[in-house]
Amino acid sequence: MATLELRYLADVPDLLPLVARWHQLQWGYLSNAISLDERIRRYQSHLQREQPPMTFVALVDGQPAGSASLVENDLGDRSDLTPWLASVYVTPPMRRQGVGAALVHRVAEEAARLGYATLYLYTYDKARFYQHQGWRAVERRPYRGVQVTVMALDLDKLPSSHHQPSTGRSRA
Repeated sequence: MATLELRYLADVPDLLPLVARWHQLQWGYLSNAISLDERIRRYQSHLQREQPPMTFVALVDGQPAGSASLVENDLGDRSDLTPWLASVYVTPPMRRQGVGAALVHRVAEEAARLGYATLYLYTYDKARFYQHQGWRAVERRPYRGVQVTVMALDLDKLPSSHHQPSTGRSRA
């Protein structure tokens, strides 16, 4: 059985260019054509542990397998909603093995630890994945040329263990 470890990007900053490359390849078309270099520069601000923006990296048996971020806002015209789960990415060989769900739970734990009551996200194709993890749809709307579902997770309804920082290690 593989060992899954979830780390702050701040603890593994050498992985920042790889994480930025994953995100550029996956969602570059939604980001107003920013360059990979610009994305790397933006992720420099994620190298922290005490406030958004922050990113977590999943390591499976020590190898990078995915990432997810906690950001203040991920939907420009909904600044009334904060914070957001953003950029959940799992490498193709590691998909459907619990890595994505673990990353989502880790970001939710972090948001709860920081005192937030609700966490938001938007997705254009993974609403069912998130619904299975307790998220609820808030609205469907167009965004940057695609139809998205805005979703929310009530953090005060998480088991109390979710409010404590996790050790970051589990079995995948």
